[in-house]
Amino acid sequence: MNKTPASSAPAAPRAYALDALRGFAILAMLLSGQEPFGKLALPAWMYHAQEPPPDHEWLGHLPGITWVDLVFPFFLFCMGAAFPLALARRMDQGATVWRLGRFILERGFLLGFFALYVQAIRPFTLSHHPDTGVWLLALLGFLLLFPVLTRLPEGWSPGTQWLVRGVGWAGAILFLALARYPDGSGFSLKRSDIIIVVLTNMAVFGSLIWMLTRHQWLPRLGVLGFVLALRLANMPEALGGWVTDLWKYSPLPWIYQLYYLQYLCIVIPGTIAGDMILQWIRAGATPGSAPGSAAGESEAWSAGRYVTIAGLMLGLVVVLLAGLETRCPTELPVTTPGVFLLNDQTWLRPWLLPATLLAFALCGLGNWLLRGPGTAAERLYQKLFRWGTYWLVLGLFFEPYEGGIRKDHATLSYYFVTAGLAHCVLIAFSIVIDRFQRRRWLQLLIDNGQNPMIAYAGINNFITPVLALTLLLDWSSVHATTPWLGFVRGLTITLLMAVTVSWLTRRKIFWRT
Repeated sequence: MNKTPASSAPAAPRAYALDALRGFAILAMLLSGQEPFGKLALPAWMYHAQEPPPDHEWLGHLPGITWVDLVFPFFLFCMGAAFPLALARRMDQGATVWRLGRFILERGFLLGFFALYVQAIRPFTLSHHPDTGVWLLALLGFLLLFPVLTRLPEGWSPGTQWLVRGVGWAGAILFLALARYPDGSGFSLKRSDIIIVVLTNMAVFGSLIWMLTRHQWLPRLGVLGFVLALRLANMPEALGGWVTDLWKYSPLPWIYQLYYLQYLCIVIPGTIAGDMILQWIRAGATPGSAPGSAAGESEAWSAGRYVTIAGLMLGLVVVLLAGLETRCPTELPVTTPGVFLLNDQTWLRPWLLPATLLAFALCGLGNWLLRGPGTAAERLYQKLFRWGTYWLVLGLFFEPYEGGIRKDHATLSYYFVTAGLAHCVLIAFSIVIDRFQRRRWLQLLIDNGQNPMIAYAGINNFITPVLALTLLLDWSSVHATTPWLGFVRGLTITLLMAVTVSWLTRRKIFWRT
């Protein structure tokens, strides 16, 4: 099994393709939340597969995934891939294992706080019908996050930094203590953002797993075996026992459930990809440098071959989304999206098997195109795609299990298929940024990927309140008279957030989470 070094190297530049993938995930996540609902709903493939239009009610038995279902696992994959880069850099700077452990727990604490706070300050959490006062209060809640989370300049004195942090924390705690909600209640640990809660668990457990297995992948993969055992032992058809008791037990149910550890099936593949990126950086092929820059190396692949590889990576995503989105059981009513009426019988669109076989063929073609690498970058792409192929094929073999692939409740197929697709998009972005040196094409994604939590909080607590206070929110709603005009409205709001985050990133204003 490959070993992955984790020390004795100088600090390296950022892996911009990873930032771009993270930025794509966060902006796509924001866009999906701004899409029109109800009577002006878009086609079913524009929403979570288990919440189809027009009612958007959760149908847990409905299988399939759409592009919306990719964004959260892509973000988790990026989180896992960032662990080796961030933690190894700290180790290179002399951090001990104990200091790293403290850093991981501090990060978990900040994310746990963020999960509670960001949910508590949202305008539609504060009121079902926000008025001017609520919009201003939501803006205040957002601004208080800056002194709490912003990476303060190193040139500031410790006293100044403590003062800024103290003001921010005092304001945030006061906000939580005084805020009242439509049901008359105040602060509650049960009022939290589930996405950030899952990220908190992955940040802590994923980091610890990487730190303890940083020299070898075999023990890390062994952790997945235990995760799968826990999952299978708690299926509905399984008998009860101590494993079930462990599954249900939680000393802090508001922040930790053993159920969340299933997402390690995405994070651990991400850490392996991060190790390979770290090896690439330490081999001398730093992100943003000219390809084949390491001594004695020259490219083995032509520019046309690189373009073909990038196109194939993205083509795999499209093929599988087209096939898996139509994975509908024939016993559903004919009014269910994805099922047609043909000769008075429900008819399943027969795309699943052809799409799966085509995906297998594309995986084979990809491995053929990635043969004979000549540079560190080309070896990286070959390794990434081989691992991505493994996770993807594993997920497709799991697809019929648990009633077909689903995001909610997530299936084993969902974890592994999305992890494999994340490898593909990462390779495509890296070819654009590192091989063709077209970083500016993806700069908006990169900037947001370096500052994702500002984007996540700001869409509801900055852009929306500002538009509401300037009456542009109501104006845009009135003029969004068709589904696709509603989409343009949501896309515009998302782009406003993206540009705002890009502006902050370029001025070195980052949140620590």
